[in-house]
Amino acid sequence: MKRLSLVALMVLVSLVGMAMVNPAIAQQSAPTSEKAKQIEVLVNEAAAMIESKGKAAFEEFRKKDTQWFSGDTYLFVYDLKSNVLLNAAFPEREGTNTTGQKDANGKLFHHDFIQMAKSPKGSGWVDYMFPKPGQTQPSQKWAYVRGFNLGGVPSLVASGFYPE
Repeated sequence: MKRLSLVALMVLVSLVGMAMVNPAIAQQSAPTSEKAKQIEVLVNEAAAMIESKGKAAFEEFRKKDTQWFSGDTYLFVYDLKSNVLLNAAFPEREGTNTTGQKDANGKLFHHDFIQMAKSPKGSGWVDYMFPKPGQTQPSQKWAYVRGFNLGGVPSLVASGFYPE
């Protein structure tokens, strides 16, 4: 019996260690709320619009009180080298590179966005801590990320929501 307990403890310690090293293992399950479904539709429509109109679509995405930017829901676009091409709510971030930036919990969430866009599925959810528009304190946020090509350049488009 003691041997089984020791083996179980070793497995548990191993899994905890892997979760600390691999954020994908530590990540919570993807959200399934109605808001999450709306965000997925929004991101998929935005990707299609960008693929057809290119960066000209960004002008529409910046307009407040539209399907693209309302309250704390907004779109952001990066290339896969972590350069911010669009951030409707935080335009000062545009033209910056997010490599190595971490959230309040130390998570390399921009890296996770890129890995999600590069994944075989090419889309999915990433959770992280980020301030709501107009605030400085981080809150939990879920972002739906989708990879696409912007004029032949591998990129991602995403939007998210704050569950609380």
